[in-house]
Amino acid sequence: MDDRPLTADRKSPSTVRRPSSGYLKAILAIAWKDLASELRSRELLSAMLVFALLVILIFNFALELDVATRGAVTSGVLWVTFAFAGTLGLNRSMAIEKDRGCLDGLLLAPVDRSAIYFGKFLSNLAFMFIVEAIVLPVYSVLYNVNLFNPGLLLVILLGSVGYVAVGTLLSSMAVQTRTRDVLLPILLFPVAVPVLVAAVKASSGFLQGLAFAEIAPYVNQLIVYDVIFIAVAFMVFDYVVEE
Repeated sequence: MDDRPLTADRKSPSTVRRPSSGYLKAILAIAWKDLASELRSRELLSAMLVFALLVILIFNFALELDVATRGAVTSGVLWVTFAFAGTLGLNRSMAIEKDRGCLDGLLLAPVDRSAIYFGKFLSNLAFMFIVEAIVLPVYSVLYNVNLFNPGLLLVILLGSVGYVAVGTLLSSMAVQTRTRDVLLPILLFPVAVPVLVAAVKASSGFLQGLAFAEIAPYVNQLIVYDVIFIAVAFMVFDYVVEE
């Protein structure tokens, strides 16, 4: 009889650690499921890439500007491309889950539903990073602008995290409706305006070689936006996916 409490006491540390370990495993499993499915079908990435490349090609031929002016509009063109391609990817990512009946299975899984959000967030972020990694060199060649600036890459990282964080949450809400393809941009763009404006301003500052003191407020705005919306999504995702 005396051994049982002692055994329970010895097991208590492991039982305390299991939820966090299982939570992380669930997040990684959901993210890996999306990545593995995309590697087989190449449905989502191909659509995002074709759309992004078409946008920068259209801008390249439409904006017949000198080199200096092209450098000035680079940040705006880049973030228009990232935002439109990202919205397409966010919409399709959740729509595929809904159409195949996988979303209901995920919601029935014995894990905290916020793990579903973070898993989808990681996979959507990976898709957006892949598109950005291809768009940047193509844009550099077409516009004759060097985009491999450490400060610009940092802004792209922070801006993408914020955009995908709020986009994943809103796409989970919009996918439950019949007009999901139209509803997501209507919901997403007004909410994402702060991150897009800050990202454009910070990107432009780094490309123009401004002092970091002038760019720091926009970088801080991106960091605050990322933290706030990830925290909000963590708290409300369970209610968003409830039908």
